[in-house]
Amino acid sequence: MPARSKFVQLATKFGMLITAVFVVTVLLAAMPGHHAPGTQESQQPPAAQPQQQSQQMDPNMPGMDMDDAKANEAHAVHDMTPGQRAHTAHMHMTAPRPQTAEDAARAKEIVDQLRAGIEKYKDYHVALADGYKIFLPNLKQPEYHFTNYMNGFLEAFTFEPSRPTSLLYRKTATGYELVGAMYTMPKRAKEDQLNERIPLSIATWHLHTNLCMPPRDHIRGADWTKFGLRGSIATQEACDAASGRFHPVIFGWMVHVYPFEDSTEKIFAMHHHD
Repeated sequence: MPARSKFVQLATKFGMLITAVFVVTVLLAAMPGHHAPGTQESQQPPAAQPQQQSQQMDPNMPGMDMDDAKANEAHAVHDMTPGQRAHTAHMHMTAPRPQTAEDAARAKEIVDQLRAGIEKYKDYHVALADGYKIFLPNLKQPEYHFTNYMNGFLEAFTFEPSRPTSLLYRKTATGYELVGAMYTMPKRAKEDQLNERIPLSIATWHLHTNLCMPPRDHIRGADWTKFGLRGSIATQEACDAASGRFHPVIFGWMVHVYPFEDSTEKIFAMHHHD
């Protein structure tokens, strides 16, 4: 083979490798892992749950064939559901802004496009066929996130209202009922960028923060009233004192939208209204 041809092939392969590394790096930064983005709702939490209940919440805790990322996602899904309030220290929420007529018009446009775009996914089999994957299907949840990780990657760069990162379903006796969707943005995004996507006068984006994971060799017997997204530890100092592993921010920004509801308050609620 001529030297020039061999050089071209090697250069092409190297370029593909660099591109793949870049894509993976950006994807990891953009995705919430749920995908469907980290912190919990900024509402007052109930008293700390007993350790046994916390462990029962997630049968696939770290140390039980589930890595930290999956465990954190499970905690996030659990804590983002009605009746399960997390510590405010574990969630950062965007500050509301004064609403304008332009904001209301923009929000309506987003809802209309989202509703039309996901109408076909009322049949959840279509969602599965289009690349959406059920997150933790065996963990009982008020809402199940069907996440399309390619959509999540694209969300880091562009916003298409009809192409959410995740679809939100309620489980029924015969399958799943579509109730809403979730958009994501990388955790590095600023509030002005979030506002450009969905006005902060209409919707509240949230980010999971201040996570302390237990030492890797103590995961199985960890006290989950202290560790995790439902734990009492929420500072670097306290986590260090407990020999834990501290993460200031995990996942990315997230916002839920329920386009089939009949009022703006319900459409952009943190949780689906029954």
